[in-house]
Amino acid sequence: MERRGRVTESRLIGPVRVVGVGLLGASIGLGLRAKGIEVILADASPTHLAIAADYGAGRPAEPGDRPQLIVVCVPPDVTAEVVAAELDAFPQAIVTDVSSVKVAVHEELRARGADLSRYIGTHPMAGRERGGPMSGRADLFVGRPWVVVDHGNISYQDGSAVDDLILDLGATLVELTPEQHDRAVALVSHVPQVISSLMARRLIEAPNSALNLAGQGLRDVTRIAASDPELWVQILGQNAAPVSEILRAYRDDLDRFIDALEDVEAPGARRRVAEELFGGNTGLERLPGKHGVDRRYSSLIVMVDDRPGQLARLFNDVGDAGVNLEDLRLEHSPGAQVGLAEIFVLPEVLERLTDELAGRGWRIAG
Repeated sequence: MERRGRVTESRLIGPVRVVGVGLLGASIGLGLRAKGIEVILADASPTHLAIAADYGAGRPAEPGDRPQLIVVCVPPDVTAEVVAAELDAFPQAIVTDVSSVKVAVHEELRARGADLSRYIGTHPMAGRERGGPMSGRADLFVGRPWVVVDHGNISYQDGSAVDDLILDLGATLVELTPEQHDRAVALVSHVPQVISSLMARRLIEAPNSALNLAGQGLRDVTRIAASDPELWVQILGQNAAPVSEILRAYRDDLDRFIDALEDVEAPGARRRVAEELFGGNTGLERLPGKHGVDRRYSSLIVMVDDRPGQLARLFNDVGDAGVNLEDLRLEHSPGAQVGLAEIFVLPEVLERLTDELAGRGWRIAG
């Protein structure tokens, strides 16, 4: 496909109609436009539609549009309704959605008598705490898992357009059944949201003297508590059974921990605490990739002055040393004149990078 004087390869032919131009819809539009694919935008909010179009995510829908693929990016409680309407309005198109719950959507579509031979549900495991079209990013899905939920009613040939969408946006395709998907996201997404929000709720009446001591640990635990409550009420309501099951098991873990702490001098109490904490170590190590506690990586902590341009200088120095930065964590306390940058690299380059950065004047913590 030709675009601005160069050839941009894409699997999709297009056009692609995106219904709902919040964070995910706008990001899909931006990513596809970067591939030179025509994107048609539709949204119940004229303001959101205008903003997404102004940002380059696509053009507003027009009569006579004939999309190859339709991507429904609306709240979970209206996803099935909108998918059914799109199937009726565009009988030549394949329709997918990006709802974070799949069983409820599929069951409602079946009850509505929708044409499931042209529908397949998906769920990109990507997002941000902020929503709306202005938060959209063309690279939001790059390297992220994107689940395709096969229900057996659509042919492989017809469903290939959805695969092409995922690959064109740089995501990694994962196939699950609706039931497998909902159980999985209950564990890795929905329950963490509940726990993060409940922990953040403990801060409402906390004294400022305590909050001023907050470090990166508390910020890590509560980061996703900034998410939209209205959206999460819908998500949790549609996936209540698996979420409740995991929360009950979590409650049992908490009860054991509390029992041990209530009489820490009792025989075996400290051992119980240690075993529960060690279980957390073991579980965390199972997370794949750079964002788990992957033993392939080593880290060093660099002290960074709180002045403009210092992080950029650090990144440049790491690059000049010929080292790939595998992951990064930042910590900065209010009022402090320095921050801490924990840099994760391959073990074999740790010593060389430490010497290189120290030689360039960086202070290495510890």
